[in-house]
Amino acid sequence: MVIINPEIDERQVPTTLDKFLAVITNDGGSIDSVDVWGKRRLAYEIQKKNEGIYAVVNFTSTSDAAQELDRQLKLNEQIMRTKVLRAEEAIAMVASEAKRSEEKAARKAAAPARARRTETADAKA
Repeated sequence: MVIINPEIDERQVPTTLDKFLAVITNDGGSIDSVDVWGKRRLAYEIQKKNEGIYAVVNFTSTSDAAQELDRQLKLNEQIMRTKVLRAEEAIAMVASEAKRSEEKAARKAAAPARARRTETADAKA
């Protein structure tokens, strides 16, 4: 995942990324998909900016090529943040986040039922 400075035009994002992704293809890797999410509000301010252009890139390469890609992305001023994950780690993170949100929804659904039981008990007393 890459968060790009929101001041650049969103139409330039794929070409900006292609320059960096050449590291992967030159090393014999392959780019599986490039998904540009567009401008999103950041969870916290980065470089005095509240928004960033998110892009998710799925690729297959050697670990050396992935490290070089990450290094080059971090050196560029247009790139605000990067996160390179192995596919297994990303799948595990998505699964744990889904489980956490399901548990939160279950607790939220159970909260009104507990409140009604408490109100009923208070009314009987």
